[in-house]
Amino acid sequence: MPKGYVIAHAVVTDADAWGQYVAKSKIALDKFGGTPIVRGGRCEIVEGNGVARNVVLEFPSYDHALGYAKSPEYAEAKALREGAGTIDITVVEGV
Repeated sequence: MPKGYVIAHAVVTDADAWGQYVAKSKIALDKFGGTPIVRGGRCEIVEGNGVARNVVLEFPSYDHALGYAKSPEYAEAKALREGAGTIDITVVEGV
């Protein structure tokens, strides 16, 4: 079964509030068996319009990844992120 991934591109404007969101989202991450593959760190945009903060989370399956993104646990974390920046999140199935 292919793995599932959550891919996010973010612009953080309030690091403290964003940190609270990240800490709280770990509850959902653990519940759905997610593992951070990329979380911030150095990046260089070599083509297109990118952002400085990228996140890739790996899950056992697409359904696990989607479950994480739509879970009530994640919704609680997401509420802490309001006003702390912007984010685009995509759930994808691996190969």
